[in-house]
Amino acid sequence: MPQIVVLPHVELCPEGTVIDAPAGTSLCDALLANEVEIEHACEKSCACTTCHVIVREGFDTLAPSEEKEDDLLDKAWGLEPNSRLSCQVVLGAADLVIEIPRYTINMAKEGKR
Repeated sequence: MPQIVVLPHVELCPEGTVIDAPAGTSLCDALLANEVEIEHACEKSCACTTCHVIVREGFDTLAPSEEKEDDLLDKAWGLEPNSRLSCQVVLGAADLVIEIPRYTINMAKEGKR
């Protein structure tokens, strides 16, 4: 069972936390199941960027992102080379260290101007 270390986030997880989650679970679902209330405005359908995370350790162990996720990530606040949408990350056997950015942009709502 992989372990997810969530670095401190001022609002969502001020102390940081460590989560054990079953492989095959989405990172977003694992966070929500462990009371880290990460925003997921599109209900985890890969249509916004509100569940954006930065994978600080373990990024290379994840399956590559698909084009739809990459297109959305290009619009995410605080994008880094190791950014992912947590709704699209399926946990494997490897441990992860993640950071939740301070801000999010809701592409499902704000991107439709």
